[in-house]
Amino acid sequence: KAEKETSLKYKTKELKETEAELAELSGDKNSEQSELDAVLDYYSKIKKQCVAKPDSYETRKARRESEIKGLKEALDILESQTAFLAVRRVHRHA
Repeated sequence: KAEKETSLKYKTKELKETEAELAELSGDKNSEQSELDAVLDYYSKIKKQCVAKPDSYETRKARRESEIKGLKEALDILESQTAFLAVRRVHRHA
């Protein structure tokens, strides 16, 4: 009977230690899960900034047409200035 009581005390002590360890590990798990959730939330926010999204065809086409229009205007200005300078030189030599 004494042997059974000693065994019971040992097993009861072991059970309490295991339950305490389980409670500690559960707390650690909850803490780690909270940290992971925060990191994943932050990642989802910055992922949008880091991942390059290709422009749609319409956007690229509009940008290209705008660039071509600007280049044509610049060419017109340069051609008119060149013509103005050419006319000015002709009048000086005459």
